[in-house]
Amino acid sequence: MTVELKKNLVEEHIKAILELLGEDPAREGLIDTPKRVAKMYREVFAGVGVDPETALTTTFEEEYEGIVVVKDINYYTFCEHHLIPFFGKAHIGYIPNGRVVGLSKFARLVELVSQRPQVQERMTQQIANAVMNVLQPEGVIVSVEGQHLCMCARGVKKPGSSTVTTIKKGVFKESVALVDEFERALQRD
Repeated sequence: MTVELKKNLVEEHIKAILELLGEDPAREGLIDTPKRVAKMYREVFAGVGVDPETALTTTFEEEYEGIVVVKDINYYTFCEHHLIPFFGKAHIGYIPNGRVVGLSKFARLVELVSQRPQVQERMTQQIANAVMNVLQPEGVIVSVEGQHLCMCARGVKKPGSSTVTTIKKGVFKESVALVDEFERALQRD
């Protein structure tokens, strides 16, 4: 199926959803809504079917014996259960084992895994797995903070609540001191 045909099908389905909700898709404010939604879906779901490891393409040999922390990487994604947004920040720490990656690639990795229907637990795991598989560091730790509109704006309606997920791999699983160092790095401004 061509991209153009898929785009047209999404537009038709959005129009049908509007009708099922009792709206008139021919109403002035809704005439172009199916096209806008289809365009938005192509953008926010651009990571579907793309291997997260492809974001980490630029690596370099480098001997470094400390922890590298990239923090406060903003993300926006869609809850796969309700197809409404959740958003927040991702933090990645790793201890290189002779290879490092261009730091902007971590932001690209977070963006790529967030461009698909997602759950925060899987997103955290996908980030950690990609770093481990590509860089093969001594260890990696990933912490993701999220505010889920499926919890804040509907259902239990608890605005301001947030969720934190953390994955530890390699030396971070055994070393409380390294986890503490990562957490202290997140607190610095």
